[in-house]
Amino acid sequence: MRLAVLKERRPAETRVAATPETVKKFIALGLTVAVEAGAGVSAGIPDAEYAAAGAEVAPDAAAALAGAGIVLKIRAPLGAGEGAVDELALIPRGALLLGQLQATPEMAEGYARLGIDAGAMELLPRITRAQSMDILSSQANLAGYRAVIEAAGAFTRGFPMLMTAAGTIPAANVFVMGAGVAGLQAIATARRLGGRVSATDVRPAAKEEIKSLGASFVGYEDEESRAAQTAGGYAKQLSAEFYAKQAEVIATHIAKQDIVVTTALVQGRKAPTLVTEAMVASMKPGSVIVDIAADAGGNVALTKPGEAATTPNGVTILGYHNWPGRIGAASSALFARNLLTFLTTFWDKEAKAPKLPAEDDIVKGVLLTRGGAVIHPSFAPAKAA
Repeated sequence: MRLAVLKERRPAETRVAATPETVKKFIALGLTVAVEAGAGVSAGIPDAEYAAAGAEVAPDAAAALAGAGIVLKIRAPLGAGEGAVDELALIPRGALLLGQLQATPEMAEGYARLGIDAGAMELLPRITRAQSMDILSSQANLAGYRAVIEAAGAFTRGFPMLMTAAGTIPAANVFVMGAGVAGLQAIATARRLGGRVSATDVRPAAKEEIKSLGASFVGYEDEESRAAQTAGGYAKQLSAEFYAKQAEVIATHIAKQDIVVTTALVQGRKAPTLVTEAMVASMKPGSVIVDIAADAGGNVALTKPGEAATTPNGVTILGYHNWPGRIGAASSALFARNLLTFLTTFWDKEAKAPKLPAEDDIVKGVLLTRGGAVIHPSFAPAKAA
């Protein structure tokens, strides 16, 4: 069976879905691997390294996909009119497509019409045996790290307390909003850099996690917040009343901060607005806000997605696209291992092909389409009564 790895063509995407390390392991499974020329350049991986690992370096997407039974992507393939290459039209019927597809019902129907068995890895259930396949966690971890590094680069006064003969520079006050995977990594990174760190999250389990990393907890707590976590570990959308009370507590705290990192995402919905225009206006000139949720609408009212902008009162807001893509080599390595783990978990050694049992919880969570039909419960057409 042929496995194809395509170059990413969507804006601001620097990652690649396979590395020379994973290519070698795919070949050991009995696959032949084709990597489109230039696929790894933005992640610091030249074509020669793929060739040395045993892959065929294909000159273009059509050559890479010719006869492919498995296709690996970071983001959804381009369709007709989306770019110079119609990647979807080139994927062979019956191929298994894996990536962070950010699927919609319309996209799922499109995959089904083309006969592509599409697996949206971001829909992976948060269960213990799926942890090593979890692309959201691996990429969020690096996004949280990179957010603090970017904040340090934009902040003009420095993170740690610096005592010199000329005087003392105080430690930066860093406030992390959201203590999921990205937020916890942001807390840990800010602490390593010497910042004085506080954090907030609506989920009840987050308070102890925040404190365990040496940060102080800030937030409003009530009965609603004590049930603010889904069975899968995600934050729930809470009421407008709760967010109003939370905002009162946050507004007082945020005015004293030098750096704010916002990480709050609600799966399948626009990111909640956590930092209002008034809160930004209350911050000191030279302060920095990093909005990791910019691609989902942003947690900050003044975020300009894809840009670094400075407000009239001198606050810099970093709302870049694709935060994991800003650390492309590391994020590619982890994403590629996630995909490798998924395939090896469901690998039939005798057939030298993936075997995806329909009853398996991981397969049920990930697979959008199969055999020309939409099968995922969140996207499948409703059955007639």
